[in-house]
Amino acid sequence: MNDDRRVLRAPMITEKSTLLREGGNLYCFRVATKATKIDVRRAVERLFGVKVESVRTINMAGKTKRRGRLVGKRADWRKAYVRLKEGEKPIEWFEGG
Repeated sequence: MNDDRRVLRAPMITEKSTLLREGGNLYCFRVATKATKIDVRRAVERLFGVKVESVRTINMAGKTKRRGRLVGKRADWRKAYVRLKEGEKPIEWFEGG
């Protein structure tokens, strides 16, 4: 993927991701479904000016939803856990700055 802003879709701000961020310098992002670990690493390093130690990605299946007898499905999506190297500054996107 060429555009860094298309790779990172949104930060995941959940209870679990907040605990991981506070405990181990680990950040969670919602990323493009075709993004690779290398794409995610480059995007984080370029956009936030930090060094990435590791990237883990997970494909999340969209939920099946029903409304009466009609059945639909939400889109599949991809999540990435990014660990920053020791001593790196925190990412402002999560800090509200």
